[in-house]
Amino acid sequence: MKGVSRMTSERDSETTLDEDSQPNDEVMPYSDDETEDELEPRQPGAEPGQSQSHGEESREPGRKDCTWQVKANDRRFYEQPAFKRTIFLCFKKSKYADNAIKTYKYNPITFLPLNLFEQFKRAANFYFLVLLILQSIPQISTLAWYTTLVPLLFVLGITAVKDLVDDIARHRMDNEVNNRTCDVIKDGRFKTTKWKDIQVGDVIRLRKNTFIPADILLLSSSEPNSLCYVETAELDGETNLKFKMALEVTHRQLQEESSLANFDGLIECEEPNNRLDKFTGTLFWRNSSYSLDADKILLRGCKIRNTDFCHGMVVFAGADTKIMKNSGKTRFKRTKIDSLMNYMVYTIIVVLILLSAGLAIGHTYWEQQVGNCSWYLYDSEDFSPPYRGFLNFWGYIIVLNTMVPISLYVSVEVIRFGQSYFINWDLQMYYAEKDTAAKARTTTLNEQLGQIQYIFSDKTGTLTQNIMTFKKCCINGQRYGDSRDRAGQLQSHPEQRVDFSWNVYADGKFLFYDHYLIEQIKAGKEPEIHKFFFLLAICHTVMADTSDGQLNYQAASPDEGALVTAARNLGYVFLSRTQNTITLSEMGAHRTYEVLAILDFNSDRKRMSVIVREAGGDIRLYCKGADTVIYERLHPSNPKREATEEALDVFANETLRTLCLCYRDISQDEFDVWNKKFVEASLATSNRDEALDKVYEEIEKDLILLGATAIEDKLQDGVPETISRLSKADIKIWVLTGDKKETAENIGFSCELLTEETAICYGEDTSALLQTRLENQRNRAGSSPHSSLRMNEPFFQGSKDRALIITGSWLNEILLEKKKKKKKKLKLKFPRTAEEKEKQAEKRRRAEAYKEQQQKNFVDLACECRAVICCRVTPKQKAMVVELVQKYKKAVTLAIGDGANDVNMIKTAHIGVGISGQEGMQAVMSSDYSFGQFRYLQRLLLVHGRWSYIRMCKFLRYFFYKNFAFTLVHIWYSFFNGFSAQTAYEDWFITLYNVLYSSLPVLLVGLLDQDVSDKLSLRFPRLYILGQRDLLFNYKKFFLSLLHGAVTSLIIFFIPYGAYMKSMGQDGEAPADYQSFAVTAASSLIFVVNFQIGLDTSYWTFVNAFSVFGSIALYFGITFDFHSAGIHVLFPSGFQFTGTAPNALRQPYLWLTMILSIAICLLPVVAQRFLAMTIWPSESDKIQRNRRKYLLEEQQWRRRPSAFRRGLSARRSAYAFSHQRGYADLIASGRSIRKRRAPLDAVLATAPGTGDARDARDTRDTRETS
Repeated sequence: MKGVSRMTSERDSETTLDEDSQPNDEVMPYSDDETEDELEPRQPGAEPGQSQSHGEESREPGRKDCTWQVKANDRRFYEQPAFKRTIFLCFKKSKYADNAIKTYKYNPITFLPLNLFEQFKRAANFYFLVLLILQSIPQISTLAWYTTLVPLLFVLGITAVKDLVDDIARHRMDNEVNNRTCDVIKDGRFKTTKWKDIQVGDVIRLRKNTFIPADILLLSSSEPNSLCYVETAELDGETNLKFKMALEVTHRQLQEESSLANFDGLIECEEPNNRLDKFTGTLFWRNSSYSLDADKILLRGCKIRNTDFCHGMVVFAGADTKIMKNSGKTRFKRTKIDSLMNYMVYTIIVVLILLSAGLAIGHTYWEQQVGNCSWYLYDSEDFSPPYRGFLNFWGYIIVLNTMVPISLYVSVEVIRFGQSYFINWDLQMYYAEKDTAAKARTTTLNEQLGQIQYIFSDKTGTLTQNIMTFKKCCINGQRYGDSRDRAGQLQSHPEQRVDFSWNVYADGKFLFYDHYLIEQIKAGKEPEIHKFFFLLAICHTVMADTSDGQLNYQAASPDEGALVTAARNLGYVFLSRTQNTITLSEMGAHRTYEVLAILDFNSDRKRMSVIVREAGGDIRLYCKGADTVIYERLHPSNPKREATEEALDVFANETLRTLCLCYRDISQDEFDVWNKKFVEASLATSNRDEALDKVYEEIEKDLILLGATAIEDKLQDGVPETISRLSKADIKIWVLTGDKKETAENIGFSCELLTEETAICYGEDTSALLQTRLENQRNRAGSSPHSSLRMNEPFFQGSKDRALIITGSWLNEILLEKKKKKKKKLKLKFPRTAEEKEKQAEKRRRAEAYKEQQQKNFVDLACECRAVICCRVTPKQKAMVVELVQKYKKAVTLAIGDGANDVNMIKTAHIGVGISGQEGMQAVMSSDYSFGQFRYLQRLLLVHGRWSYIRMCKFLRYFFYKNFAFTLVHIWYSFFNGFSAQTAYEDWFITLYNVLYSSLPVLLVGLLDQDVSDKLSLRFPRLYILGQRDLLFNYKKFFLSLLHGAVTSLIIFFIPYGAYMKSMGQDGEAPADYQSFAVTAASSLIFVVNFQIGLDTSYWTFVNAFSVFGSIALYFGITFDFHSAGIHVLFPSGFQFTGTAPNALRQPYLWLTMILSIAICLLPVVAQRFLAMTIWPSESDKIQRNRRKYLLEEQQWRRRPSAFRRGLSARRSAYAFSHQRGYADLIASGRSIRKRRAPLDAVLATAPGTGDARDARDTRDTRETS
C-alpha cells in the first residue's frame, strides 16, 4: 500500500491537474504567456474594465511584471541605456521595435552571397561544387570542366531567379503595408506619416474605415465619451463591431490638437505578448495614475468603424504588436518527397563511392598485372599501382557523377513552378463574387497536396459565411417559414419570394417565402404575433444610425442583428433609442416606449430582457434566450409549451439556431420593490456582476411563452459536399474554433461532419478514458518495463461512428498544459546537494514522460474518431493540436483559416491555406495557398494535389531510371579499358544529356500528365489514397528504377559491343573504333529513354509528342554539327569526334543494332504493362477504361438523409449573442448617446431614489447630463 500511495503522490506532484475545479466550457483558456498568478482574486473595487470614477483617484499598479515603459511625444526617452539590449558583442539596439514589417529575406547587397549560401546547403549542389574543383585537377580528371560547370550554373541561375521573383513579391507586399499613412503629432502639429516611421510613444490620429497601424491606447474620439467602434475581422474573422472606450480624464482633456501635442503621460504596462483579450497597465499623468485594461487598447489589424476620428498613443509597434506575436514562428516547410529525395541522393552518393572504390581497386590490380608489363602503355609517370588506383578513385567519382543528377533539383523546381501557375489559372477555383482567384503563394509544396491525411479548419468565416439569416419561427404553437401561399397552403411550384414593397423600411436583402405569415401580420387579428415581433424589435442592444437616408444597424453579435432585421422587414422597425426610450415603427405607426431597465446577456445567463412601460402605463418584461433557461422560468400554465418544444425539435433537426421568446406583466409595486434592489446591485463595488445576476433572477420568472425563432448560421456554398468528398478520400477533418460548444456542434451537424448516428464523446468522457488508460499503462509498466509499449488496443470497441467535441479548458486539463503559479522569490528553495539536484531532475523527467504519454494517448483517442471539434480554443492551442498530430501520427496535415487567430495553426501545419474575403488578409499573407471559398479545397486536393503527386512521382522514377541507364554504361566499359576511368561517351554528349536531350519530355510529363480527368478525380475520391500511403514513390520504387536503369545500361553497352566484335562495313571499312561505338551507344540510349517516357505518358498532347520526337531530332542535329570539320577547325581541343557520326550512321547494320537494342529494352516493359492492366488493374485503370460511361452519367450530390427525432434539445444551438456583453451598459448609462458637453463644474450627481437604475449608473460613472 505504501508503494501505491507513494506512486499516487508522485503522480499528483508531477501533474498540473487541478482536481478540485472542473474546466469551464464557456471560458477561453489563457494563452501561453499567462500564469495562474494573474487569476488571483482582485482587491474590491479593482474590477477590470471599469474606469475609476469620481476623478479616477491615484492607484499604484502593484504589478512587478509592468516593466514596459512608454512616454508620450518623447522619442529621446527611448535612447536611455536602460532601454538598450546587446545584439552582438558591444553592439546595442533599442528593445522597442520600429513599426516596419519585414517579411523579405534579401536586399540588393545580401542577395548573391545569401542565396548562394542557401543553395550550397543543398547536398547535391555542394557535391557538384566539390566535383568542379576535382575536375580542375588534370591528374585525376578524364572529363572537361565544362561538363559540370554548365549544368551547375544553369541550376543555380534558375533557382536564384525564382528566389528573386518570390522575394520581390514579398518586398512589394511589405512596402504596400509599410507605406500606408496616418497623422502623427510632430513639432506640435499633426503631420501625415508613413506607418514604417511611427514609433512607440507617438500620438496618432486615425479616421473612419482605416486600419490601426500599431497597438495604441485610445485617448479620445469623435464619439460621446470617446467610444470607438472597431471591426476585428483581421484578428478573429468576426465582422460584428466591438467597442472600446477611453479613460474619462483623457476623453475630457485630450480633444484638441494643442492638448494632444502637450500630452506627456507615462505608461507602465506588461511586456509585449500574444494575449489578444488581455492588457494590464497604468497611465501616470499629472501626479495621478489610471488603471488600463484591454477595453482601452486598439490592436493593430483592426479597422475603425462608425467613428469619424480617434486619437491614440502607440504602446507596441511592429513585431511587438499582439497580432504579430500571435503569428507564430515562420517554419521552413519541406515535402515528404523532398526529404525522401535527399535520402535517395545520399544513398546514390554512397553507392557511387563504393563503385568508385571497387573500380579503383580493379585498376590497381590491372596495373600490377598488365599495365606495368606493357611498354606501350607507359605515360612517362612513374606512379605506383596503388597511387594510380587512388587517382582513379577520384577519376571515377567524376565520371560517374551523373548518378547524382544535378538537374534533378532544377527540374523539380520548374515542375512545381508550372503546377503553381495551373492552380492560379484554374477558373473553377475563381470566386467571382469577391473577384478572388486561387493563388499558390509558394512553389515548393504542390505534391504534398496529394498526401494530406488530416485537415484542421477554423469555423467562423471558413466553414460559415458569418452571416445569420432569419429562416423560421413558431408563434403560439404555429410554425411559420415554409413556402406557403396567402391561404396557408404549401406551394408546390418553385419558391416565390415575399414582396416587401409595402414596407418603406425593408432593406431589400431579406429572403422570406411564407406569404401566410405576412397576411397574418397585416390582418393584425393575432395579438401573439404582434407581441412576438414587437419583442424582437424592442428586446436587444442594437445601435441604429442613418447614413445616406438608409437605416443601418450595428449589433454586438450577428444573431441579434438578424432578428432585428427580420422584425424590420416584417413591419416592426427599430428606429432609434435614447438613454431611456426606444422608438419603433409598428406597421407604419411610430411609437416611443420608456425603457425602465435592460437585463443584459452573459454566457451564464444565456438570455436577455428589457422592462418597458407601454402606452397605457402598463409595465411588461420581454425576454429572449436559450430554451434550456427559458423553460425553467415559465409559468406552470403555458398551453403552447409542448407545441413550441416540438417546433424546437424540428428546427434543431434542420440545424437551425433556436431562441425562445416570452414576456411577463409586472405591477408598479412589484417593479418599485425590485428596482431598489437593482439600484443597490448596480452601485456595488465588489462582485457587481454576481449581484446583478441574482437580482435579474428575481424578476425573470413566471414567464408566458410566445414562441421561438430559428436562425441559420449560413454555411458557405458547397461545404457539406466538400466535407463528404474529403471524408471519402480518407481525410480526417478537425474543426478548431474559438466559438461556443453548442454553436460549433450545431455547425458540425450542418456541414455533415456529425450525423444523428454519431456517438459524441465530450471532454469529461475523454478525461476519464485517458485517466483509465494511463493507470493501466502505469500498472503494466510496473510489472514489466516494456509492456506499456504494447498498449495499442483501441479506446472504443465496435465500429460505431464517433466524434470528439472538446473545449479549450478541457484540452489544457487533459494535455497538462495548465501553468503552475509562480512562486515568490523568497520562497524559492534551491537544491543544495547533488542528491537533491538529481531528485529534482528525476522528478522533472518523470513529469515530462507522463505528459508525453498523456498527449500521445489523447492523439490516439482523437484519431479513432471520424471527426473532432475543438471549441473555445486559443490560437496557441490550435497550433498545439496540429503539432501533436504531426508528432505522434507522423501524418501530413493541412490547416485552413481566415483570421489572424488562425495564423499560428496555418504556419504550423505542413500546408497552410488562407481564405481570402471579408475577414481580412492576415491568414492569407501567412498561407501557402489561398482562395475565396472553402469548397475549392476539394479541387485543390483531389485534382491539383493528386495530379501533382502522381506527376512528381512519375517524374522522379523516370529521372533516376534515365540517369542510371546513362551512367552505368561507364562501369561496363571499365571492364574493357583497364578500369582507367575512360568515358564511354563524348564529353559534349555527357554535358548535354540531362540539359537538352532527355529533359523536355519528362518535364512535360511532370507538368501535364493526368491518369484520369478532373471530373473523375472529384467523382472518385478514393483515388486520392495512393498519395496518403506513399505508394507511387518510395525506396522500393527507387530500387526498381535503379534495377531497370542497370538492365537498360547492360543492353545499351553489350549489344553494340557484340555487334562490333567482328564487323566489316559494306565498303570494306571496319568502323569498330571507340568513337563510333560511343555514337552508337549514345544514339540507342536517346531512342530508348525518349520512347520509355512515351510509354509512361498517360495523357498525350501535341506538345508531348513534339517533345519526344523533337528531343531525338535535336540530338542528331547537334551531334552532326559537333562532329563537323568546321567546328573542329575553330575549337580543335574541344571537339575531337570529327566526322564520327556521319561515318558511323551511314552503316545500315549500326541502325539494325540500335533497333535491336531499343526492342530488347522496351518490349518487356510493354508486355509487363499490358499484363498488369489486364490482370491486376489499378483503381485509375478501371476508371480510365470506363471513363466515357462515367462522364455521361451526371452524379448530383445529395444531403445525407437523417431521421427526425424528438427531444433533440441536447444539441439545440441557442442564440449565440456575443462572446462579450452587449451594448446594454452603454445604452442604459447614456454613454453612447450624443449630447452637448456640459462644463466640468456643472456635472450633477443624481440621487438613485425613486427613479430607475439608469440614475444609479450615472452616479457610478459620474457622467454629465444635459
